[in-house]
Amino acid sequence: MPVAAPSGLIGRVREHLRYLHYSLRTEEAYVHWIRAFVRFHRMRHPREMGGPQVEAFLSWLSAERSVSVSTHRQALSALLFLYQRVLGQQLPWMQSIGRPHRRPRVPVVLSRSEVAAVLAGLEGTHRILAQLLYGTGMRIAEALQLRVKDVEFDRRVIVVRSGKGGKDRVVMLPAALEPGLREQLRHARAVWEADARAGRGGVQMPDALERKYPRAGASWAWFWVFPQAGHSVCPRTGAVRRHHLFDQTFQRGFKRAVQAAGIERPATPHTLRHSFATHLLQSGSDIRTVQQLLGHSDVSTTMIYTHVLEVAGGAVRSPLDALAAA
Repeated sequence: MPVAAPSGLIGRVREHLRYLHYSLRTEEAYVHWIRAFVRFHRMRHPREMGGPQVEAFLSWLSAERSVSVSTHRQALSALLFLYQRVLGQQLPWMQSIGRPHRRPRVPVVLSRSEVAAVLAGLEGTHRILAQLLYGTGMRIAEALQLRVKDVEFDRRVIVVRSGKGGKDRVVMLPAALEPGLREQLRHARAVWEADARAGRGGVQMPDALERKYPRAGASWAWFWVFPQAGHSVCPRTGAVRRHHLFDQTFQRGFKRAVQAAGIERPATPHTLRHSFATHLLQSGSDIRTVQQLLGHSDVSTTMIYTHVLEVAGGAVRSPLDALAAA
């Protein structure tokens, strides 16, 4: 049976995003900015507008809304996607629009003792998840979307599927994490079996694999390592499925653990990834190895962690200390 073509501008935007396999989070962000652009210009259709209107909207975001550079770039990307991919316009003004540049920021890094204090403040699944982030350098989204089949205890590796940029990579499975991860898998197995008995088995499959292997989503191999406690409705298909753990739930627990540890810096779950990289470099690991473990396309991105090492822990002695010693 043929599928009806989506109606309206937003429907066409969603269709193009899904055809190109953009993530749901990117889809929602792009739709948000396109709607904001149309509302800003009093509901004019984008076909009736062009470069001046795009620049006016982006200038308003910077001057009036004071959005960050990353947010500004995301809004611009959404509008360029709208005009190039959806409306099929290749106009000279698209190349002349100014793009803000990110200024390099030194990441927040926790010491080993601070990491230990934060881990001690977490319990159960949240603690295992935090250990996974610090022990492997995975991004939080990569860890939450981890499948049972991608944890290989025999080879002591974890395969990260479709990381940033759609790339796969392999990271180590820390020996200290193995007992907790096996316990987490026992918990996940109990959830999977309960769903199977209730006839509600099945998790979301990537891309077109659900059509190619319609029964694979109900298998144990494809189940989440960190399943959500309840079922939820897929915003794209409307199917009721078991989703993986939501990142907001973990972030709240992590914030409480940071506060309980007496850490006053703005540490987030992503800080564990920064700490992983910095501590590896401190222990003598090669920067190229760290680059591969983090999944960075360019080693210059990984180099930001060397800036922390150059002065941290007394690596460079202040002349004030030399004066005091004299």
